[in-house]
Amino acid sequence: MEWSIKELARAAGVTSRTLRHYGQVGLLTPSRIGSNGYRYYDRTCLVRLQRILLLRDLGLGLPAIGEVLTGEQDTSTALGIHLELLEQEQQRIQRQIDSVRTTLRKTEGDEELMVHETFDGFDHSRYEGEVVQRWGRDAWDSGNRWWTALGPDGQAAHYAEHEVLAAALGRAAGAGLDPAHDDVQALVARHHRWVSAAGATDGERYLALGHMYVDDVRFAATYDAHGPGTAVLLRDAIALYVERDLD
Repeated sequence: MEWSIKELARAAGVTSRTLRHYGQVGLLTPSRIGSNGYRYYDRTCLVRLQRILLLRDLGLGLPAIGEVLTGEQDTSTALGIHLELLEQEQQRIQRQIDSVRTTLRKTEGDEELMVHETFDGFDHSRYEGEVVQRWGRDAWDSGNRWWTALGPDGQAAHYAEHEVLAAALGRAAGAGLDPAHDDVQALVARHHRWVSAAGATDGERYLALGHMYVDDVRFAATYDAHGPGTAVLLRDAIALYVERDLD
């Protein structure tokens, strides 16, 4: 069985242009090209595309993905290793969720915060390579200085503020509120202030963050833990906020 480029793109949640680009850089070669010039993909291509998308979700760039795929000999073994990595990531995200919920509960109840509870599952340095690749070395260095300067209490408060925002957005999504609703836009304005605490966040960057909250499985899982559709609501509300208030 084989699939056309449009069928594969639709199934994988990417664009045909993306698949053509993967072909141009040598990551995903069609199993055949028809007499009409259309690209077709077989089962082997499907498995390879899954690997590409999984590696991309872990923050690897296309050159690094190519190196990983080139070095793999056994597809089943490679998928098994990647499944293990994803399960570890899932566990880490759950630890983060539990940690922030504990911080929120203790902050609201004026209870004493324990350092090991506050930062369980968090290690911002693991994202250094990804941040540098996306936004440059200066963005990482300035953000890292800001984060370090906050100290344990400031870091805990920053996490707690995000948990309050995410929970409120989850309730808004559950209530079926439109992204343009005044309450949702007020939450997004507050979210923008939260994001900008580490440095000014212009409309272009904030819009990119909104898309990342949905496209990146890690961020989507964090927001959707507060209710299905939370990440999508935030993305769409950010787009309106940028158009109205940041352009």
